[in-house]
Amino acid sequence: MPEHTVDDTPVLPLAVLRERGMIAVQVGTTRVLLVHVDGEARAYDNRCPHRAWPLERGTLADGVLTCANHGWSFDVATGRCVDPGERDLVPHRCRVDDDGMVRVAP
Repeated sequence: MPEHTVDDTPVLPLAVLRERGMIAVQVGTTRVLLVHVDGEARAYDNRCPHRAWPLERGTLADGVLTCANHGWSFDVATGRCVDPGERDLVPHRCRVDDDGMVRVAP
């Protein structure tokens, strides 16, 4: 694994994310949505690219996150909008340390 960088912030254990499926966290001045996908962590802006609605209020099922505001859906493994032509999620660098801590750099 790469070494820590100055902007990597430890946010929570992967085990907690695995249990919850998704969780919003504050990393500096950025609200980030963490999602557990296929044993890994992904991090995205916690705002729907459509109307900036908090994605943490949405639903996660079968790897698809659906915004509670207008129903836009996103593949959480890639961040891509399920409906072609729409805007994708804004990703953040995210990794898990050897000790199981999820680290994010917005």
